[in-house]
Amino acid sequence: MTTVLGCIADDFTGATDIAGLLARSGVKVSLRIGVPDSAPEDTAAFEVIALKSRTAPVAGAVAETRAALRWLRDAGAGRFFWKYCSTFDSTPEGNIGPVAEALMADLGVDQTIYCPAFPENGRSIFMGNLFVGRQPLAESPMKDHPLTPMRDSNLMRLLAPQVTRPVGLVDRLTVARGAGALRARLAGLHGEGVAHVVVDAVANEDLEVIAEACRDMVLMTGGSAVAMPLPGLYLRDGVLSADAARGAVPELAPGAVVLSGSCSAMTRAQVAAYLAQGAPGYRLDPLALAKDGPQGALDWLAAQDPARAPLIYGTAEPDNVRAAQDRLGVAAAGEIVEATLAACAVAARDAGARRFVVAGGESSGAVTQALGVSRLDIGAEIAPGVPWTFCRSGGADIALALKSGNFGTEDFFADALAGLEAM
Repeated sequence: MTTVLGCIADDFTGATDIAGLLARSGVKVSLRIGVPDSAPEDTAAFEVIALKSRTAPVAGAVAETRAALRWLRDAGAGRFFWKYCSTFDSTPEGNIGPVAEALMADLGVDQTIYCPAFPENGRSIFMGNLFVGRQPLAESPMKDHPLTPMRDSNLMRLLAPQVTRPVGLVDRLTVARGAGALRARLAGLHGEGVAHVVVDAVANEDLEVIAEACRDMVLMTGGSAVAMPLPGLYLRDGVLSADAARGAVPELAPGAVVLSGSCSAMTRAQVAAYLAQGAPGYRLDPLALAKDGPQGALDWLAAQDPARAPLIYGTAEPDNVRAAQDRLGVAAAGEIVEATLAACAVAARDAGARRFVVAGGESSGAVTQALGVSRLDIGAEIAPGVPWTFCRSGGADIALALKSGNFGTEDFFADALAGLEAM
């Protein structure tokens, strides 16, 4: 069918995040891993392309995103959504702003919005400042992110160095007055030459207003939550009709593995809780991996009972992460853990595991690529923004839960596996 909305996500967990929220509507969602190398076919009303570009060099991220845009336009999409993390993960150079400007140029639009709010997961924007729970972004654990440390909470100040055109704000007081007031404010800013507009949101009701006001924009950008109301609006407007429901959950062997590369505060708590529940665990040390390679982890995994869903994790405290980065370099320290987790995923699959829980965007990208996955079907949500997904790998049906580092409760790993059993 013709694609109505094309979404591009800058990492794999972000892609499953937005796909899961769009799928709440009952409209079919298809998630592609990377830019497909063939022309669009068997497309869904909502097509999501997962890239691994969040921390890539700016030029590479822009080029890959433009390729994704071309594929989505060929699929028939007339509206587009650029999805990044609800904590606005980026550096002063990008990649959020440069990618947005490239998309704007290719689509011939001269204004778009930025709204990474996700109230269900504690992300809110007030007067242009992003909060994680009750903490400003720069005072939250994101200040110590190993790849994109967020040291400013103000989204306009974060965005301005990344773009070439003016940045503005629609504040909560305007959003509270409704979609008409929001549209009028955007028009006023457009008349002033403001191309990049941060929009406040502190509750789901705000997201509904923003979606109502902006649903006809050719390009929107933000976290997944502001896209969540769009299917209902498109159905109401007659832009699309409800199509086939999600496919049935495939029969899966009981073996499972949990792979964690995220070092976020929530993932650290999730790893600790899972181990405290008696799960077998193996900690990856980047320095040891650099010296000895992944064989120790692979040998340990081979000795485990997959029915117990063993955990292999590179998750560590910020001081330990910095120590490894100081010795190996920031990129190398992360890549060596990701490569080991990917090797463990393949080994687990080849040994019969069919259920995979992966924590961390970079880790999810490495694991998914190693498993040779090109397309995912979206299943039920485990937690807001984290659905189970289903695909084929190595000739077998498998289930993947790809979790952004900060998402989920402390019992996420056990809850995810139990929820799959109940589906």
